Amino acid sequence: MSQDQLPDEFAPLNRIAIRAMLWLNGFAHIVIGLALAASVVMFTWLFFKDVQEAAYAHNLVHGFLHALGTLMLLWSISALISAEIRYLNGSKLIVETFIEVVLVLFLRKLIVMPVQDASPTFEEVGMWVGGAFMMGLLYVLIRWSQKQPQE
Repeated sequence: MSQDQLPDEFAPLNRIAIRAMLWLNGFAHIVIGLALAASVVMFTWLFFKDVQEAAYAHNLVHGFLHALGTLMLLWSISALISAEIRYLNGSKLIVETFIEVVLVLFLRKLIVMPVQDASPTFEEVGMWVGGAFMMGLLYVLIRWSQKQPQE
């Protein structure tokens, strides 16, 4: 139903509803921003705990890969925070941010796969490598299309 189809008597109520939804949306984005900020603190703490455990266990390679996986989660959170800042400053959300987050998570999985409790199968590794390749290709295609002259 479009705005033109509403009876004129509903116009004041419609304005109030729109203002309320805009306020709630702004509040939701503030909550999202605060939650992302809290996750930065938690992932940073987790990274240092991973490094500490690796040093105590005298297994630096295993611990380094695990800590690197935690840092990649922090990278994803950082990309989301950057997107949220841009949004709160009035810019649109850009799809590359979400593709970057998914790509980082694919790469994180590939990095921590060797230190998992169970050895991954060839098919599982192929699925993650193929997914990372497809996300990378999608990212390149989107960036390339943005550089093309707009008609």
